[in-house]
Amino acid sequence: MKPNQFSRPGLSMLLSLLICAVLAACGAGGSGGGSTANSGGGCASPPKLAKKDHYKVGFSQNASNNPWRLAETASIKEEASKRGDTLVYTDAANSGDKQVSDVQSMIAQKVDVILLAPITEKALIPAVLQAKAACIPVILIDRDVDHTLASPNKDYVTFIGSDFVQQGKRVADWMIQATGGKAKIIELEGTTGASPAILRKKGFDDEVKSQSGMQILASQDGDFNRDTGRKVMATLLQAHPDVTVVYAHNDEMAIGAIAALKAAGKHPGKDVIVASIDGEKDALNAIINGEEGTTVQSSPFFGPVSFQTIDQYAGGTKLADWIVVKDMQFTKDNAKENLPNSF
Repeated sequence: MKPNQFSRPGLSMLLSLLICAVLAACGAGGSGGGSTANSGGGCASPPKLAKKDHYKVGFSQNASNNPWRLAETASIKEEASKRGDTLVYTDAANSGDKQVSDVQSMIAQKVDVILLAPITEKALIPAVLQAKAACIPVILIDRDVDHTLASPNKDYVTFIGSDFVQQGKRVADWMIQATGGKAKIIELEGTTGASPAILRKKGFDDEVKSQSGMQILASQDGDFNRDTGRKVMATLLQAHPDVTVVYAHNDEMAIGAIAALKAAGKHPGKDVIVASIDGEKDALNAIINGEEGTTVQSSPFFGPVSFQTIDQYAGGTKLADWIVVKDMQFTKDNAKENLPNSF
């Protein structure tokens, strides 16, 4: 026999081993507790979910560092408890690597389905694909992933979330009206690489480009964080003391910006108009107090819609690639009446 050449029995054994390895990677014989495999032995695309009275649901939260995230987590936990489902909850503490590890742990625990709030569009791609290989369906909530790397109704079931482009556009439209189309703007961006930051920026920036009198003086990452937003705003104020408008990608950064404006001797709501997105209680109070102009809601109450989606998918419903969450907008005209329902 020539070197590097296999006999027929040896080749057959090698092919059998390779097939077994592929099937194992696809989850054959080791699928999630409620998932089902194709008749051919591999995973469906996306993996199916067997209909059950109760599910073991993994929920991977990316962080718990602000009111929005805390409200989302509470909503998921409340709905799971109401339905009698078992919830495997993890908090990635704002680390993409930890969140991937968290999802891997859920796979090892053989959860039926995973609700995933990805920290950024690319960081969680390995976790999504590993869950698919283990025949465990993934439903993305509040943030999406990069569709060039993982696709809805193929690699994961669906994305449940707001229209981030429209959120940015709605802020811009309100601002154009409030300023008469003349403004010098500082933009506080969300976490670099996160879908809300990318799309809220696009919606806002594209809209203000239509107004020759509106200029974005500076745009910088504030990481969706109140204190980071305050520090970034304080620095940008030194370079751009002529700012007349602040657009923050979330309320936390807006509240931080208001603090920075006050520390610099400016009057938020008078000298500088502030607008943001999320609809949290502190932002509504800032609107009521005249320090903020508007906030577009981005609802954190994902519990009911997430578990309803799980039921629909298990029942065989063909879901849309994107289940759009409808959001309100708050101004001085309706902030006070909506305060009791804010978070």
